[in-house]
Amino acid sequence: MVCGSYHGGVSGLNGNFVGGKRQGVVDGIKVVEFELAYSNYQNFLQRSWIFFRFAFRSVVFALKTPCDLVFATTTPLTAGLPGIFARWLRNKPFVFEVRDLWPELPRAMGVITNPMVLWLMSVLEWLSYHSAHACIGLSPGIVEGIKKRAQSGKPIAMIPNGCDLQMFAPSGVPSLRPKDVLDTDLMAIFTGAHGIANGLDAVLDAAEILKKRGRDDIKLVFIGDGKLKPELCALAKNRQLNNCIFLKPVPKTKLVQYMLGADIGLMILANVPAFYYGTSPNKFFDYLAIGLPVLNNYPGWLADMITTHKCGYVVEPDNPGLFADALEHAADHREELNQMGIRSHALGRDCFDREKMASKFVGWLEQATTL
Repeated sequence: MVCGSYHGGVSGLNGNFVGGKRQGVVDGIKVVEFELAYSNYQNFLQRSWIFFRFAFRSVVFALKTPCDLVFATTTPLTAGLPGIFARWLRNKPFVFEVRDLWPELPRAMGVITNPMVLWLMSVLEWLSYHSAHACIGLSPGIVEGIKKRAQSGKPIAMIPNGCDLQMFAPSGVPSLRPKDVLDTDLMAIFTGAHGIANGLDAVLDAAEILKKRGRDDIKLVFIGDGKLKPELCALAKNRQLNNCIFLKPVPKTKLVQYMLGADIGLMILANVPAFYYGTSPNKFFDYLAIGLPVLNNYPGWLADMITTHKCGYVVEPDNPGLFADALEHAADHREELNQMGIRSHALGRDCFDREKMASKFVGWLEQATTL
């Protein structure tokens, strides 16, 4: 596995970088980590430069290293370049996994507006799909997006993120709540990035309504990091939203404790139609794994599942009043909320068990070697 560095995560390697990389074996997997530090706080140009440097070094690695198959996963699109080169210069099987549709998503969000950049990304997208022997999409919308751009008959599988039922169903692990959250409070938790795509200002708007209604028994806990976190913290402070609690990123083991202490998980995204069926957020599957009901604020395939399986609440985008109503209903109907949590865990166990997803994934890679 070849990866870069990330300020919010670890690769499992602890040695010093030599020649801009370090390598070793982690859980039986040979890991090569390039000294290319990525952060959500970097601007577009800084991130683009790191992406291209990673792609260049990965291409060199893919052309020199013995292998049976090359698997590449986005984002960004440049991650597909090693697979493209290995396919055409070494005749290696290449499987391309798409975690977000590029350039569709950044175009829809307005993050990238330069027509030349968008055109170049579109060319790379087309080349990636047409070079790959098979593709994987993480959501229904992503699969449809691949079909539109790939050649007819391209083998495409939908394999979403899975539920780690072992990590999120530990025995004997105590639950944990921030010191400002009482045992009798409804604790709603958001875990993950605090960026433009997440649209967390919608949660602050709902928090303000709850405060005006005197619902001090409902606390909103944010755990994670991202470009907009300082701005969100400042906004909550200025609006005196003491029902919003921001915590620093924590190790996964401690995150599990906080999630065990929560009553409901928040699945929040900005109101961008491209998100509705074109994303597969990790946090949603973590909520299912641990048995948390989910409050979702945008339509799409996740909202459809929540409604069908009755494992949470779905409110329309940009409506903080309905968002606050859902949290009040959850706080006032605890037994109903508990039943939602049971159904949430059942959905994760029956449909998204990570071991089953991994088995499907491995089977897809093995099949690709025969194409």
